[in-house]
Amino acid sequence: MPYRAPLADLEFLLAHVLGFDRVTATDRFAEAGPDTARAILAEAGRLAEQTLAPLNRAGDRQGARLENGIVRTPPGFAEGYRAIAEGGWVGMAARPENGGMGLPMTLATAVNEMMSGACLALQINPLLTQGQIEALEHHAPEAIRATYLPRLVSGEWGGTMNLTEPQAGSDVGALRSRAEPRGDGSYSVTGQKIYISWGDADFMPNICHLVLARLPDAAPGTAGISLFLVPKFIPDAAGNPGPRNSLSVVSLEHKLGLHGSPTCVMQYDGAQGWLVGEPHRGMAAMFTMMNNARLGVAVQGVGIAEAALQQALSHAEGRVQGRTPTGRGPITDHADVRRMLARMRAQVFSARAIALSCAVAIDMAHATGSPEWQARAAFLTPIAKAYGTDTGVEVAQMGLQVHGGMGFVEETGAAQFARDVRVTTIYEGTNGIQAMDLVARKMADGGSAAFALIDEVQAGAETARAGLPDLAGDVWQAAESLREATEVLLRQEMNDRFAGAAAYLRAFALVLGADAHLRAAHAAAGAGLAQAPARAALARVAIRRLLPEQAGLLVEMREGAAGLYALSPGDLAA
Repeated sequence: MPYRAPLADLEFLLAHVLGFDRVTATDRFAEAGPDTARAILAEAGRLAEQTLAPLNRAGDRQGARLENGIVRTPPGFAEGYRAIAEGGWVGMAARPENGGMGLPMTLATAVNEMMSGACLALQINPLLTQGQIEALEHHAPEAIRATYLPRLVSGEWGGTMNLTEPQAGSDVGALRSRAEPRGDGSYSVTGQKIYISWGDADFMPNICHLVLARLPDAAPGTAGISLFLVPKFIPDAAGNPGPRNSLSVVSLEHKLGLHGSPTCVMQYDGAQGWLVGEPHRGMAAMFTMMNNARLGVAVQGVGIAEAALQQALSHAEGRVQGRTPTGRGPITDHADVRRMLARMRAQVFSARAIALSCAVAIDMAHATGSPEWQARAAFLTPIAKAYGTDTGVEVAQMGLQVHGGMGFVEETGAAQFARDVRVTTIYEGTNGIQAMDLVARKMADGGSAAFALIDEVQAGAETARAGLPDLAGDVWQAAESLREATEVLLRQEMNDRFAGAAAYLRAFALVLGADAHLRAAHAAAGAGLAQAPARAALARVAIRRLLPEQAGLLVEMREGAAGLYALSPGDLAA
């Protein structure tokens, strides 16, 4: 079925759940009020539905290919990208002085979700450019910003991120790429990078690579890594693409999914590049791009989950199998199918709310400079990324189950969602790394950010008790259990934390998701909205069917690492 942009849910969250009005009350984002936001979302929704969604199946079937060193993209991708660029969507959150719209990250995140649900393989391209724009805005010297930012913001040029090497995956500190000073302020960059999404494309005149490499005097590990901007074509004095740089696409990866998105092996042979940020401080600069991308990847998961749910529901409404409690109706009348569809919708709403809450925190941090908002944004980022992408995988798999045997047949398109979304739990930092980051670096404040969120959940539950006493009580108690578990976690040794990190992250996400559902149901009832009964029913699914999983997760979190290390690799192979 055709993809439909989830405008009603997005607008409801902004207006009634997330406190987006706090963002638009700031001087920085005062022009992004309700009418502007509504118009932006509607226009982006039309682009997703009418221009991008029709490219999704062709991109999967035909894929990108490498011909004589040039990446050839699937039919229609050039026109689809041109529509994204000409609409100003690449630079919608970029600074106005660089040609951007200066809009809130919250709106950019909502737009990225819709584009991901429509055609994830193409949406990856502008997402990477958006991350590079932010990295250059924060860390590049003025000459670099002046030449590159206007062209990246307009979408004329594209940007990539080059971290991974064959021997250095998640262990970035093991990379071997090197950079030698050329004596003119630039550097010769040499090395090979793998898994480079959109490392080349045939529909833009230049591609700008942010490459991690080591200077000659670099220390071992991540402390010795610097960041370089290495363009495919070296700009001339006027900023136009000049001579071809000494870099090439060696090959394209053969992947489970995302066939329309070229994943390149890049070779740099003394390619000319320019330092971004301070020498040996490349990871700090790159993390600006990575944190931007992690939120973007979170809503890639949400977008695919939404699309998979829409298709599963459409199939189920038209499929008649066996007798149901209402007679011989569609399979949506079977309790188990209704259970799957309800869980899918509840998870999508939860994951969307968490990601947009993270975006609101980012906007408030940018607008106010508040350390509290900065801490909240940092704390929510790994939760949003991990839970959003886990939701994408789980909902896509459940969508296959709703289809039955037809889901296993490629012609229905249900399998593509499962294949395309699977990598989102891996790239931009695996979800295990997100969980370890949450229980380590994000707890370095003694749990202040965590406890502040728990306090807000409990305050929201108290507010909702009058209208939804049973559901509010369950959410309050789950938050209290999370508070107690957080206190235990803070007393654990680090490896014990790591052993339970994934369970703790998911438990936290379930509480945040339940909180969003409760707030939505309470707000809809308070405003007398026609959708209030449906909001309350969906909240009941989230709170009574999803949230109880938290108890088991917190038991696992408390278990520590000893039991895992009691099993040797040999024991696991037996």
